[in-house]
Amino acid sequence: MTEPALALLGGEAYRAYAYSYPHKTAYRPFARERSIVNLFAQEPRDALSLYLHVPFCERRCGYCNLFARSGASRDEHDAYLAALERQARSIARALPGARFARLAVGGGTPAVLGAEGLERLLDIADRILGAPPAKQPTSVELSPASCRPEILALLEASGVSRVSLGLQSFDEGEARAVGRLQTRAELEEALDRIRARRFAVVNLDLMYGLPGQDERSLEESLLAALRFRPEELYLYPLYVRPGTALAERAPPAGGVPRRALYQFARDLLCAAGYRQRSMRHFALPGEGEQPADHRCQEDGMVGLGCGARCYTRSVHWCEPFAVDQGGIAAILAAYVRRSEDAFERARHGYDLDHEDERRRTVILTLLSEGLDAPAYRARFGSDPMADLPELALLAEHGLARSDAAGMQLTALGLELSDAIGPFLFSAAVRARMAEEVAA
Repeated sequence: MTEPALALLGGEAYRAYAYSYPHKTAYRPFARERSIVNLFAQEPRDALSLYLHVPFCERRCGYCNLFARSGASRDEHDAYLAALERQARSIARALPGARFARLAVGGGTPAVLGAEGLERLLDIADRILGAPPAKQPTSVELSPASCRPEILALLEASGVSRVSLGLQSFDEGEARAVGRLQTRAELEEALDRIRARRFAVVNLDLMYGLPGQDERSLEESLLAALRFRPEELYLYPLYVRPGTALAERAPPAGGVPRRALYQFARDLLCAAGYRQRSMRHFALPGEGEQPADHRCQEDGMVGLGCGARCYTRSVHWCEPFAVDQGGIAAILAAYVRRSEDAFERARHGYDLDHEDERRRTVILTLLSEGLDAPAYRARFGSDPMADLPELALLAEHGLARSDAAGMQLTALGLELSDAIGPFLFSAAVRARMAEEVAA
């Protein structure tokens, strides 16, 4: 029997990870191309986020539905970096005097470019956009195979403050089941190398709901990770999305439900001294703090690279998106052919109306640190509970608690965050997302 709180949310605990709003599947080609200059004309530029996207990896995992491809050649890497540099020069002209509060390098696996290519990428941020890694908090994503001494030495010398390592599981059988060819010894060697360097924050990604995983094996992975005392740890549920390798296989029979594994892992991490900051995010006290005055989807983000998104307060845009390797290759080919002038215009995205702007603020704050009602009223001139009547339903069903200061998710609400996010999407966004799935 479905519990009332879950029934309110559609009966499914794991619907979608709302790390942004609206979801990229709601984006469409603009009726007319938009000038980047005009898109940022009325936007503050003193605390932008900068994201550099590298759509290459050593091997594509079975669950991966990101914009990334494996097996690219050195020539393809070089052509991509040349295009990204053209895009950076175009952005520098469009946003003179822009300052960046955060820098993130993700993918794919950025270090697949090698030390020389990664150094070139960081140089683009520094030389063209005035955002050297040491100037602001800077995070770089790594894989175990990419934690080579020369890569880590480059990142340390460049002033990178945070490295994020995708491990998923220390159990070799679980890793193989999702297409990851890694041994426990390789993971531990990578972590030893990272801990020998001076990075302020080390983040580890683990997964639950993997084929064959149970509480015992999940506990072993968690304890293995905690031996390195990472400042942050992200715990992701396994999703099997259309277009991925796992989606083409028969689903494994039985297994421990994801919610049970989540509850087990949450309790273990909290007992180990970690603070839960969202459904996925756990951090040691004092670590993993997002500056209260900065949020990339509201303060603005410049995304460079074929899979990156750009945000202003009222418009989101990016390159078209694909999951299948053929579609990704075609989009990449068009990107690397683009001239510097062509990067001055946005072609594909989403215009946020006033309702979307309000919903974005509620979703992105409620699912993490909590909704600040006075700040919401100061920005929008209205009350969040009146703007989104759904919030009262969350409180009635024990998913959130509210007071004059705002609203926070309860433990049950955090557990059901991947259903609460979609529950709060606008009808227009849900309709667009459904169109994309149907297509």
